[in-house]
Amino acid sequence: MISPPLIYAILLLAVPLLSIILFSFWTQTFLTINRDLTIENYAEALTDPLYRVLMERSLRISASVTAATVILAFPIAYYISFKVRPERKALWLFLITIPFWTSYLIRIFLWRVILAYDGPVNGTLIGLGVIDQPLSWILYNANAVIITLAHAFAPFAILPIFVSLEKIDRSLLEAARDLGEGTVMTFLRVTLPLTMPGVLAAVLIVFIPTVGDYVTPRLVGGSGGTMIANMIYVQIFDLSNRPMGATLAVLAMLTVTITLAWAILHVRFWVHLSDRVGGGVAGLCLAVLAAVVDIAIIRWVYLNGDAWFGTAGALGVMAAIMVGGAAAIAIFVPKGRWGL
Repeated sequence: MISPPLIYAILLLAVPLLSIILFSFWTQTFLTINRDLTIENYAEALTDPLYRVLMERSLRISASVTAATVILAFPIAYYISFKVRPERKALWLFLITIPFWTSYLIRIFLWRVILAYDGPVNGTLIGLGVIDQPLSWILYNANAVIITLAHAFAPFAILPIFVSLEKIDRSLLEAARDLGEGTVMTFLRVTLPLTMPGVLAAVLIVFIPTVGDYVTPRLVGGSGGTMIANMIYVQIFDLSNRPMGATLAVLAMLTVTITLAWAILHVRFWVHLSDRVGGGVAGLCLAVLAAVVDIAIIRWVYLNGDAWFGTAGALGVMAAIMVGGAAAIAIFVPKGRWGL
């Protein structure tokens, strides 16, 4: 019973992925594919500053979209789970899925109209006297990409958080209140930790596809909102350099994997440090201090590594630090009450 879906998964997932990886070690001259294995594509991709800038911008936009989407989705999911009567929850979930009734492409075009120089946003603000001239920073840049993607992926964040909230045993909340906890502390010490699996799922569901989004940056991003997926398209279709496009795709997958592993496991480490000193203000300060140090190390290597190790060497050192730290935390730091 397992073999048919396993074969299906291998044919439709593993084989295409392995094909992309194999392609990345080939080269192409005009329409001729040279199948001799080489790392020239990786050497060029890791040393060319253009690819580095696009990957950094993609991560920054995706992180902003993820943060905005999850933060805004949590109150909605919390309200539906705790405030809406059980017989009406299905209706609320049904309303959340309404944007999916229209084409994703149509929604992007609608946002381009809404955020346009002479669109309703600028028109309303001018009519209210808030601004004197239309805002130019809300379209054809990274801000427009963030706004559009945050709206498009909002349901993907609301639903997993709602499921986690629904699984919480309400008697645990009653027990916390019986033991003297207020509403805020009950949320922080009981509700939020138990919801973290849903929050983590929402982060993964939003972050991973937005890094590789092509259509939204193409239509509303302009030159300032171009992401790595747009460069992959250019390499494959405009420049007829499929191996380089495959190389950029492989590097993008590795970058996303390393970034997510580093972030998730370091949050586990920071929470672990906080719990070791009993939580509270002291635990929060210790966790913040550890986060600042960890981020500062990565930032220093990113900004100054080229002078010390070269462009490719700096990326290798940064990846080694991130992978090594994440692996050490995964091995030696147990999962805490947050379930990370």
